Amino acid sequence: MKKQIWSVVVVCALLSGCASGVKLDDVPVEDKSATSAGSRTAAGSGAGVAVAVQGIGAGQGGAQTGIPTVSVDARAAGQGPVGVAHVVFFDYDSFVIRAEARPVIASHAQFLQANKQRKASLEGHTDDRGGREYNLALGQKRADAVRQALSLLGVPESQLEAVSFGKEKLLSEGGSDIEQAKNRRVEIRY
Repeated sequence: MKKQIWSVVVVCALLSGCASGVKLDDVPVEDKSATSAGSRTAAGSGAGVAVAVQGIGAGQGGAQTGIPTVSVDARAAGQGPVGVAHVVFFDYDSFVIRAEARPVIASHAQFLQANKQRKASLEGHTDDRGGREYNLALGQKRADAVRQALSLLGVPESQLEAVSFGKEKLLSEGGSDIEQAKNRRVEIRY
């Protein structure tokens, strides 16, 4: 009898140890800038996430946010629209895309529609503040927001993959607000 009780206790302990208490869908990610006038709800999206198309567009960095515009680099040359940024930046603790990203997202949408064989990976990133699970969820919500914006512009879902790296791949490890802002991004890779 004691062996049976101990085996039940051991099995229960093993099962409870394997379960994660953090559910990515239930992580309390707040959208603190969702009140922008440019917000619109994505029609037909299962999540019902409001998509406000915003971000830093080509040639529009620095002046309003202090974040430099990121242009096409050597890795992305020949892979995607030429002369267009491959990064969309976000505000702190937000997954709403800024209005400045409309030209960037529109350029990528046109490129993907013209090149049906190409696929884009949308890599969501966060700064290093917050827990690992929270940042993974926030990075995923950022990548999903860009995916939804591209979908609203006519890009088929089959050409898009949204993934999150959370705070695992920082661009800048500085503690200032400007340095932290460089990490809050979605990179569009082909």
